[in-house]
Amino acid sequence: MAYVALGHRIKEARKAKNVTQEALAGACSVSTSHIGHIERGSRTPSLDTLFKIATTLDVSMDSLLFDSVGTNQHTFHNIEAILQGESPEKVEAYFNVIKILADHIDKM
Repeated sequence: MAYVALGHRIKEARKAKNVTQEALAGACSVSTSHIGHIERGSRTPSLDTLFKIATTLDVSMDSLLFDSVGTNQHTFHNIEAILQGESPEKVEAYFNVIKILADHIDKM
């Protein structure tokens, strides 16, 4: 996992919401210095702390983690979100299109 990138996204989300490190630390029940370490990537947040950060900043955990877990994982999450709630027939049709593309991508 790319902890520096994760910390950078947390810092950007915090600044976008005009939240200080102190306020974020208080909401997450951690010290201000711990938030600073997380933002610099020198400490790893626990899952509980990461959830509290995301909730406090009103962002998804995916948006904080997506680069950190790898590009393919992010792509799969996007596909899943698109297909969520669709009929089984429509999901099967999407799958068939993707399979055809995958089989012929080198010829394009």
